[in-house]
Parts: sequence; C-alpha cells; structure tokens
Amino acid sequence: MTASITRRPRPLRSRLAAAGAITAAGALLLTGCGDQTAGADKGSEKEKETAAPLADKLPKKYQDSGVVKVGSDIAYPPVEFKDKDGKTVGLDVDLAAALGEQLGVELKFENGTFDTLLGGLRSKRYDVAMSAMTDTKARQEGLDSETGKKVGEGVDFVDYFTAGVSIYTNKGKDQGIKTWQDLCGKKIVVQRGTVSHDLAKAESKKCEKGEIKMETFDNDQQAQTRLRSGGADAGSSDFPVAAYAVKTSGGGNHFELVGEQVEAAPYGIAISKSNPELRDAIKAALDAIIENGEYDKIIKKWGVEDGAVTEAVVNGGK
Repeated sequence: MTASITRRPRPLRSRLAAAGAITAAGALLLTGCGDQTAGADKGSEKEKETAAPLADKLPKKYQDSGVVKVGSDIAYPPVEFKDKDGKTVGLDVDLAAALGEQLGVELKFENGTFDTLLGGLRSKRYDVAMSAMTDTKARQEGLDSETGKKVGEGVDFVDYFTAGVSIYTNKGKDQGIKTWQDLCGKKIVVQRGTVSHDLAKAESKKCEKGEIKMETFDNDQQAQTRLRSGGADAGSSDFPVAAYAVKTSGGGNHFELVGEQVEAAPYGIAISKSNPELRDAIKAALDAIIENGEYDKIIKKWGVEDGAVTEAVVNGGK
C-alpha cells in the first residue's frame, strides 16, 4: 500500500507538469506569433519605405490617389514625344518615372500645347508642368516676357537640366547665318511661347536692316516641316531639340546647326506657388536620383550629358 500510495501522485504530477509545459509552450507560441506579426508589419513598412522612400513628403491627396498629373507638350523630341507605337517617351518622361519611384506615385503625362500649360496649372487641370520649360523670372512672377506686365499668377520651378537656344537651317542652305543678327531681314520658324520665340522678338528690335520675320506654330515639329518645305530661312529651338532634329530628320539629311547655342538657362518643373509641399517633395526626389546615379543614366541614354545638373534648385532662372 505504501508503495502504491507513493506511486499514485507521480502520474498526477506528470500531467500537471505536462499541462504546465503545454501552457508555457502555448504562451511562448503566442508570444512568438505576436512578434512575427509585428515583425511582418515592420517588414512591410520597411519594404514600402525602400520602394518609395520619399512618399511621406507628398501631400496626402497624392499619396491617396497615387497620381501626379503632368501637363506637357508631347511633340518635342528628345525631351518628350510619341514613338512609332504612339507611346510617350523622352528625357522628361524617364526622369518623371524615376521621380515617381522615389515618391510612390505615377507622374502621368497629359498632352497640351506649350503656351497653355501654365494656364492649365493655374486652373488645376495639371499638378505640374514638365515640358522642356525654361525657368525665367517672368514665369516665376507671372509677367509677360515682352511687356513686363502682370498676366497671371507666377509659378515655382524645380530646375533639373540646362539648355541654350540654337538656330538650324536646311542642310547646305545656311545663307551665311551664324548669329541672331544674321537673321535680320530673313524669316524664322519657332514654336509659339518658347524662349526661341521670345529671343526672336528681342533680337528683331535690334535689327538695322529689316526686322526678323517670324512664323509661329503650336509645336516644334510643325515648324520643322515648314522650314523643310522652304517656307523659311531658319528655325530655332532649344539645343537638345535642334540637335536631335539635325541628327534624326531625314536620316540626318534635312537640317544643320549653325552658330553656337546662346542663352543657356535651366529647364524647370513648374508647380503652383500654392503647392509648396509638392514642390519640396519633387525637389527631394530629384536630389535623390542625382545622388543614386539614376539621373546620370537617363541623361546619358538621351545623349544630353552637357545639360546635366548636380543638384536640384528652386527658381534658379533669371
């Protein structure tokens, strides 16, 4: 009996121990699950930050919608244009995609004529305008570049590239044109509302042997067609655009560059002055892709290394 009495509690103690062990194991398991869930959440957040490290810099409405609408004149190769399949491509398009990766949104391009882009920005049709647009004091302050009078709200620019203005002619027909003053008494074709258009008007006022005649168009490709048909003596556009036309139009047989590029100035992404948070987010994203090397890859892809910048600048135009 004694032996039997001594043996009886042992299974009980074993069961209690087992129960205790199960309870402890359960507690550990639950704790482990809790840690794993928290770890997964932290991991997801970390992945999100890695995928779009600057997303939290954007105003919430863009974070929620996932889209920033970009107004652009998509007829300005190699900066932005339609390829043979109708897809929007170009320097600005690739840069915008890289900025979007930093910010966790799509910078979605919408086509418009160049001289209406800032109006579209003011009316909130677009969130930004990115279209080889030169950053100038007149545009920053909403002034007419010719009269200096106030014509609308100014905009802020995040500058991302530098380019001058070039003159080009039909190949083999430069007529001795090397400078803007050589255009006095001659006819030039330009895209309306561009720096080339402004420069032609300013240079014409200096002419002593007949003003510079101008024919303006909605886009640069229309101006090129007019020149090619013999309707003008020369054309003018930003250097990257003129150089691309010379290289590609007619397999390089249609045009030639004449003289040197002038009036080097920054291209800027235009943003409403009432939207400084978006401006600062885009500036931060541009600095990030310059630092990580993506910017240089894109610049090199389009063969425009001479216009590269080393940092994002707000309102650097004069």
